[in-house]
Amino acid sequence: MAGRFLNLLKPIARVIPEIKAPERRVRFNEKLFWTALVLVIYLIMSEVRLFGIPGTVEERLSALRVIFASTRGTLMELGIGPIVTAGLILQLLVGSAMIECDMSNPEDRSLFTTANKVFAIILTGVQATAYIVSGMYNPQGGSLPGTTAIIILLQLLASGIIVMLLDELVQKGWGFGSGISLFIMAGVAQQIFWQSFSPGTGLFVGSLTVVLTGNQPITWWIFGGGAYPSLIGLIATIIAFLIIIYMEGVRVELPLSYAGYKGFRSRYPIKLLYVSNLPVIFASALFANVYLFSQVFWNMNGQPPPESANFWLNLLGQFRWITPEGSTQATLEPVGGLVYYVTAPHSLANVAERPDRAIGYLGILMVFCIIFSLTWLEVGGLGPSTVAKQLVNAGMQIPGYRRSGKAVESILNRYIPTVTILGGIIVALIAGVSDFFGVFGSGMGILLSVGIIYQYYEILMQERASEMYPAFRRIFGE
Repeated sequence: MAGRFLNLLKPIARVIPEIKAPERRVRFNEKLFWTALVLVIYLIMSEVRLFGIPGTVEERLSALRVIFASTRGTLMELGIGPIVTAGLILQLLVGSAMIECDMSNPEDRSLFTTANKVFAIILTGVQATAYIVSGMYNPQGGSLPGTTAIIILLQLLASGIIVMLLDELVQKGWGFGSGISLFIMAGVAQQIFWQSFSPGTGLFVGSLTVVLTGNQPITWWIFGGGAYPSLIGLIATIIAFLIIIYMEGVRVELPLSYAGYKGFRSRYPIKLLYVSNLPVIFASALFANVYLFSQVFWNMNGQPPPESANFWLNLLGQFRWITPEGSTQATLEPVGGLVYYVTAPHSLANVAERPDRAIGYLGILMVFCIIFSLTWLEVGGLGPSTVAKQLVNAGMQIPGYRRSGKAVESILNRYIPTVTILGGIIVALIAGVSDFFGVFGSGMGILLSVGIIYQYYEILMQERASEMYPAFRRIFGE
């Protein structure tokens, strides 16, 4: 049945839009051009407002915008959320053998890509419908006229398909890395820039002006207030960057020898962040869906006050509208239920005011990061048994031990499960505690962006080496 699922997508594959892979080697400057073009299109879409919505719309998902590279009330309203969610779910289904797919088979790989696209389009429609039905685009929280709702839905569907194609354009080899990574990095960089230099509420212009005009004491600029960022937040952002860069380089290196050549020595690195930032991506996707659907449920019940007698609403999430000091735009703030504990307090003042929320958020984030780390260990083919089999098949062995999968696996078992759990705890602590200090771009955003920048650095160095020394292309598998 699992195998037949992908075969059902063969007729659909003919009508799904697709970017063709290049049939020639794309030169460095050409890749740079296409990557820059994709980034420009994304930034333009982030500024183009949806046709048919009111002149001003309240912010309701501010805590999750950076992670999904989305912008409120624009063509990038949904961002990369549907694409990321579709990809993660399908990879979990394939990794757990619920869907049979041989990724070494070109036909299966092509059908998997088609399934990913179809699922992403479906999720785009589902999320867009949820936004419209829940009253996200109506200041009164009611439903929109039928024609307006259809127009907004079509715009979100079209923009979702465009984002999907932009990501595919980069991934197919026309650009560097992936479009999703590029959009996340651009979104984080954009938010850090605006929080620092925005004329209205930026740290160096807006909040400093408020202090200099005598409206607030200097401590207000240092610790922040209302809609304004703080100097502590800027310092915490720099420290978070440095800590993550250091953690990316921490690793244990196991000595290896090659059975076919005496004297040949190598090392197998096991990074402290063994499964990278994937646990944070999984956790953020889960928290985003909790936030979204609790808000939809709250809207559908008429936006009751926090003291509502609705048991299930109180359990899932309660909200209230607030207007931060220094801002004219109202935002939706969770004040109770599960959603209250899966959104981080973004300042030391908020942590001091409600320490239970900070402890609850950090605890939940750590638990889910550990669970997702251990899950991805097997699903992603990173477990000790899989790695041991790969090393033995490549003719490698650990010096002093016989060339056996069991022997190599026993050594890997000493390290991999431990660093996986430690890595999950560390990324959760970095993301959570960074948010408590009010870092620019959010803790999760900083964590993801550092990993992406490091990834892009390696890609660019490899591309440069291939361009200058063509003989290296065989080493890089080109």
